[in-house]
Amino acid sequence: MIKNYFKTAWRNLTQNKVTSFISIAGLAVGIGCFLLLSTYLLNELRYDRFNVNADRIVRLIQNSHSSTDNEDKSIAVTPTGPVPVFKQEFSEIADGARIYNYTDGRPAAVQYGDKLFNERGMLLADESFFKIFSFKFLEGNPATSLSRVESIVITQSIAKKYFGNEDPMGKVLKVNTKRNMLVTGVIEDVPAYSQLKFDMMGTYAMLDRSKTRQWDSSNDYSYFLLKAGTNQQALEKSINAYIDNLNKADQHSGYRSWFTLEPLTKTHLYSKAGDNLEPTGNIKYIYILGSIAVILLLLACINFLNLVTAKSIERAHEIGVRKVMGALRGQLFVQFITEAGIITFASLIGGVLLAWACFPGFSNFTGSHLGFHIWNISWLVTALLALFVAVTLIAGTYPSLYLSAFKPIVTLKGRATGGSGGSLLRKSLVVFQFSVSVFFIISTIIAGRQLQFIQNLDTGINRDQVMVLDIGGMSFDKIKAFKDQLMQQAGIKDVSASYDSPVNVRGGYAINAADGKPGKLVIPITAIPVERNFVNALGIKIIAGHNFTLADEKQILDTSFTKRKYSFIINMAAAKALGYTADNAIGKRITMANRIGEIRAVTPDFNFVSLHKEVGPIVLFPEYDYFGKLLIKTSGTDMAGNVAGVQKVWKSFYPNVPFESHFLDQEYEELYKTEQRTGGILTVFTMVTIFISCLGLFGLAVFSTRQRVREVGIRKVLGAGVLNIVGLISSDFLKLVLLSVVIASPVAYLVMNKWLQDFVYRANIQWWVFVLSGGLAVLIAFLTVSYQSVRAAMANPVKSLKSE
Repeated sequence: MIKNYFKTAWRNLTQNKVTSFISIAGLAVGIGCFLLLSTYLLNELRYDRFNVNADRIVRLIQNSHSSTDNEDKSIAVTPTGPVPVFKQEFSEIADGARIYNYTDGRPAAVQYGDKLFNERGMLLADESFFKIFSFKFLEGNPATSLSRVESIVITQSIAKKYFGNEDPMGKVLKVNTKRNMLVTGVIEDVPAYSQLKFDMMGTYAMLDRSKTRQWDSSNDYSYFLLKAGTNQQALEKSINAYIDNLNKADQHSGYRSWFTLEPLTKTHLYSKAGDNLEPTGNIKYIYILGSIAVILLLLACINFLNLVTAKSIERAHEIGVRKVMGALRGQLFVQFITEAGIITFASLIGGVLLAWACFPGFSNFTGSHLGFHIWNISWLVTALLALFVAVTLIAGTYPSLYLSAFKPIVTLKGRATGGSGGSLLRKSLVVFQFSVSVFFIISTIIAGRQLQFIQNLDTGINRDQVMVLDIGGMSFDKIKAFKDQLMQQAGIKDVSASYDSPVNVRGGYAINAADGKPGKLVIPITAIPVERNFVNALGIKIIAGHNFTLADEKQILDTSFTKRKYSFIINMAAAKALGYTADNAIGKRITMANRIGEIRAVTPDFNFVSLHKEVGPIVLFPEYDYFGKLLIKTSGTDMAGNVAGVQKVWKSFYPNVPFESHFLDQEYEELYKTEQRTGGILTVFTMVTIFISCLGLFGLAVFSTRQRVREVGIRKVLGAGVLNIVGLISSDFLKLVLLSVVIASPVAYLVMNKWLQDFVYRANIQWWVFVLSGGLAVLIAFLTVSYQSVRAAMANPVKSLKSE
């Protein structure tokens, strides 16, 4: 019996090659896309869960709020004090570690023998780091690998890169030409799904501040391992009570600060804190991509369901004969569900092969190393079996019940039409398919416009043709000499320096006193030390006052910190926070983090952080103790020549440090990497949804024209032209597509309008987006059905009427 089911099912599938191909192709594409997206989502959801104690590890987040803030501010960097103090004060904490990004401002030049490379993945951590986190050691002891100053643990790839087949243990790497780092451990390469990515881990003890317990100057990332059963909320409350008591003398009206404990497993997708070691994900996008995965699979199942029910008229006679011969409804159900199972199995194989073939490209697209290796083998087998059963039941149950319910007397008399109920269902499913397609078309256009808006927005900083060198630690004397040589080259218009990237300034300060303001203030602001001509180099406008002068620079360079008289340039947001207008702010004295000076100028508000955030107060001030970025404004006429010229000068100053450069535009684009990635994925899978929908529409058009052969023949005999016939057949489908546009448009508007709320600066949703999307959907649908419509209209009516 079972063998007969398979033989009959196979015969039916091979006899209806078009239907079978459309069903298998649609399901294979749907399953393949589902597997691609599921793998990506699994990779995102498993972040940091490889750590044995992942459920007990928390990250310390520093929060603040002042009377001038519209919302709470949260940053992931913390002072040096919390880890040693909290380990001592709170018994719930089993251990803790501070981590510092050693290569944040500048890559480390690492040398072994004649091998010299720039490395950007070097962190420093307390000795307890490898007791908290579960990185697999190939050589060395996790408990003691960071116990001595200037010891270093490296990954397997770095060991191969520098030492080849030599044993790296006990070897010395020279870092930045001055530090001799002893290799005390080799670990497996850090998993891509770890938020703590590094190639080298040095000891935090090599920093001068490692023995201090400061509560300001936040530069570190603090992690704690909690004891089993610890109530995290209660511990958080105790920590903040301790901090409130510690800062009792410094509490000011309208300002408060506190710490929160963020679970390690929540950090990647849920964290709202700024200044992370690497860009975080967003749980919203996980929901979006998860929904897309399920919808694509549903669309593919709908194709199959639609095609089978549409073809029911052609199988009505077969069903009637089977029932007259004694076949029970249950047996017919099994027969049709077997056919669905065979199609699903073939589609599953096709989908797995499609996903496997697309993984390399999809990995490049998402920036993650994706593949079936991400799945646990038992999970993968279970998932594929579940997918087979689910798709078979979703796509096959209704058609099987529908077909097996045909009455033999009616079907054998030739009166089976599939019923109005079946026709209504098919139309409803077509409307659903194209509603989804139109929704994605609209969403893709709006997302694309927002990303384009970000690229073209005048942020108040001229980023064009600005080359950036990471120079963290270069003395100002050397910077000045370097700058003088660069300015002698053709194509170099200006050179300046800054502590941070001007498109992502992270310095947190506070204004503590200001002219005309009674008492002690606490106005949190962002501030950045800059070189004198920073404003001119980046084209930042001044609306009141004047730029820094040589005298301002000299005052800083030639005077000790405690005796310096600073000059400040503030933006309008800072002026408003201080209660000043642009004009009366000039000459006002303010104190910012023990720096006393006068306001020299006021600029318009310019975007110095992501466009997700509103422009806040910022202060620019000349201070030459440390610069992280060298900004080189070029003419843009000969970029290759400019880069080569800068490289030549670099080599004359740093013969033992590899040259690296990038452009300010790249740093700006990096801020929106998550949105760009999601927008790209949305574009690709929008095309996939259109393809699947059109595949189903084409199949329905095939059956529709077959069923109307007689009608078309009669109309042609009565004088109907080709255009009349094409319009007649196409109009039935185009009406459904137009209905889809009407349904999808308001839904897309509501969803995308909510998505745009994440951006303070956003493009407006224009009416033409919906017209264009609707027009595209109608055009695509028309082109899909027109082939069958024209073919039917061009057929010889004599042959069609004779055969009918």
